[in-house]
Amino acid sequence: MIQIGVIGSSSANELEERIAYEVGREIARRGCVLVCGGLGGVMEAACKGAKDEGGITVGIIPSLNKEDANPYVDVIIPTGYGLARNHLVVRASDVLIAVGGYIGTLSEISFALNENKTVIGINSWELDERRLTKGKYLKAENAHEAVDMAIREVQ
Repeated sequence: MIQIGVIGSSSANELEERIAYEVGREIARRGCVLVCGGLGGVMEAACKGAKDEGGITVGIIPSLNKEDANPYVDVIIPTGYGLARNHLVVRASDVLIAVGGYIGTLSEISFALNENKTVIGINSWELDERRLTKGKYLKAENAHEAVDMAIREVQ
């Protein structure tokens, strides 16, 4: 089963949350597992989308308190690692989709590329492809396209 990481800000705007919700729905429709940081914003919206389609969600949270996870996470993995948990989100994902995001999202993109993984960005960071030595950073216009690309990258 393909595990698709969804990364983005816990303080996402309305557009980012709408996109993340659709990404979550598409992940579930395709029978993939959604992996995320388990908190609010993009993570919560994506998990809600996946749950609305009967999907499975995994949240790797920064604290040791399971109650910190958003209500749409099926499998809660409390780490107590703070932002270091970003690396665990990347390691648990076969491919990642970044929706918007700030510095924490950029760290996950960097970890993923260093692990030779593909990241698909929707309204996310601009990267100079000439400076990438590992992994792939692709752009998508919408949730459907992003999930299509993600699945193609790991098949």
